[in-house]
Amino acid sequence: MSHKRIPKRKAAIAAGGVVALGAAAVLLPNANASQDGAADDATPRTLRAADASGLSAQLATALGDSFAGSYYDSAERRLVVNVAGGDAGMALRAKKAGASVRQVGNSTAALNSAARTLKAEATIPGTSWAVDPRTNKVVVTADSTVTGARWNRLQSTVRGLGSGMATLKKSAGTFKTFASGGDAVFARTQGGTVRCSLGFNVTAGDGSPAFLTAGHCGVAAEQWSDSQNGAPVATVDQATFPGSDLALVKYDDPDTQAPSTVDVGNGQSVEITGAAEATVGATVFRMGSTTGLHNGTVTGLDATVNFQSETGGVDTVTGLIQTNVCAEPGDSGGPLFTQDGGAVGLTSGGSGDCTRGGETFFQPVTTALQATGATLGAGDGGGEDAAGDAGDAGDQQPDAGQPGTDPSGAGDRHSGAGGHNSGPAYGSGRTRTP
Repeated sequence: MSHKRIPKRKAAIAAGGVVALGAAAVLLPNANASQDGAADDATPRTLRAADASGLSAQLATALGDSFAGSYYDSAERRLVVNVAGGDAGMALRAKKAGASVRQVGNSTAALNSAARTLKAEATIPGTSWAVDPRTNKVVVTADSTVTGARWNRLQSTVRGLGSGMATLKKSAGTFKTFASGGDAVFARTQGGTVRCSLGFNVTAGDGSPAFLTAGHCGVAAEQWSDSQNGAPVATVDQATFPGSDLALVKYDDPDTQAPSTVDVGNGQSVEITGAAEATVGATVFRMGSTTGLHNGTVTGLDATVNFQSETGGVDTVTGLIQTNVCAEPGDSGGPLFTQDGGAVGLTSGGSGDCTRGGETFFQPVTTALQATGATLGAGDGGGEDAAGDAGDAGDQQPDAGQPGTDPSGAGDRHSGAGGHNSGPAYGSGRTRTP
């Protein structure tokens, strides 16, 4: 990338969108909400995942304390809403809105109380927890480092919450941030070269071109390049880690072209149409410079992850999206997005790899935009429904092989950015502001 004008192929370390994925999975066809006028008002509507997210938000407001979470049933293409408290009127309201309804025992307040107990009694490095609306429980995960007294403490805390409220599982991997690489970006530190992935190009609040990436990348180094030994082309403006995991990095050249697309390898890109909220059960795609394009499912929202810090303490990050999409070091900061161009998240960290699988967590893009004052692309603000004009994009996308595999073409593990994995970078726990 030129410091003055970026070549079209790599425009602004291109990283963000959905035009033709041609990789990672056979993309699901877009299903518009049912327009069958003969359907009963209480018949669940057929919805796209993006529309299900909007309906869920509406019902969360309408049902109040009776709302106990929701998830997207991708097989039936329906939104399933949990209703607690046995209020028949609330259940009927959700049905009339077009959702499938389940009566559950745990209210949102009770589940949040359980999460607070975990925070107070079991904030242990290598643990995470998130509410699973499909089981109506808090799912607690411990990685391979949680053993001995720490495991006993965690197990005791979960048991104290009760089997109907929380469940505990082990992960074979280790929770870590995935810093090391859509396109790779590099920085030099005292410990060597750091590589992360660019998430989404945005317009900063002052109108200058910029991009979003992981906060633990932004606190590790201030200046970033598009090649391992190249001159810096962008400078960190804001970065927060732990707590959140987000960074806004401004291009040094104000004339930089920063298109709202994600480079998915093999000369293909995805057009980003706006920011999108994650929905449990929805299919999502992740791009990273180490492992290329992969897909999976959202498994939890508002997740808390306790990473081991450099100093031996705990770096806790909250409000994350939990998925079963794989990732590896170098993928940090890379984009999580939907089939129809919704910008969903920024890769934070997790356990496992793209051979064994594992859990991966993402900073929501909506939160990152709000925190930094940035807008997607050339100032569209990400406010459009991500399923809007791109709703038929799936019909144009080729069959792309098996889900979860390194895609043909996107198997170029560095997405044309060059360089090699030079080791992970871990956040220092500070917040950088101008």
